[in-house]
Amino acid sequence: MLNSLIGATNLRKSVETIWNRDKTAFSIMDILIAVRSEGKKKILNSKGDCIVFDRLFESVDGIVEYLENTGLAEILREGKINNLVDYVFGIETGLDSNARKNRSGHVMESMVAKIFTDHGIFYRQEVYSIEWAELQKVLGDDEKRFDFVIETLEKTYLIEVNFYSGGGSKLNEVARSYSDIAPKINSVDGFEFVWVTDGIGWKSAKNKLQEAYNIIPSIYNLTNIDDFINLVK
Repeated sequence: MLNSLIGATNLRKSVETIWNRDKTAFSIMDILIAVRSEGKKKILNSKGDCIVFDRLFESVDGIVEYLENTGLAEILREGKINNLVDYVFGIETGLDSNARKNRSGHVMESMVAKIFTDHGIFYRQEVYSIEWAELQKVLGDDEKRFDFVIETLEKTYLIEVNFYSGGGSKLNEVARSYSDIAPKINSVDGFEFVWVTDGIGWKSAKNKLQEAYNIIPSIYNLTNIDDFINLVK
């Protein structure tokens, strides 16, 4: 949705259009300048007033101010990037491959965490399977760490999150690994494995991803993650 801002001749109007459709779409924009808004960070706005950083995203005026003052407005108007998601993950910002991989993982987790938080969903991060004896029983000696865990009255969702900006054997390994572990987890009453993944790297591994879809019922990306949100809210 935010990609519609790229090349916009009337940035304010484009912001208003998105705002009217989904106000939460702007909640991840702090990541565009590599700032994490957790902790109620304070900044000076254009009037010299000290405000909480997150408040910029509570109105169209605040969002436009953020874009203008950070220089992102110019980048968007001139179409200097092709895709905001790619920009966030460093594909178009000149990061070397190792830095890009590290940033991609952290940024993807930050984005997903922010989405959960903005929708009022309680979650835990970096949780080990050893917490649940019944789960560990089917996993055997394989003690697994999950990026996120969401517990509802009906079910406990064990979530893995990743982003791939390039192809390679890693994607095949991950798809194969998750295809192996998901049925084991899903066989335990009250547990479900969820995989949130994205990135153009999957273009070169479509077959592997399709195979995983046939085995793992709950696979989402940044476009359809709202389906999962609606499921757990």
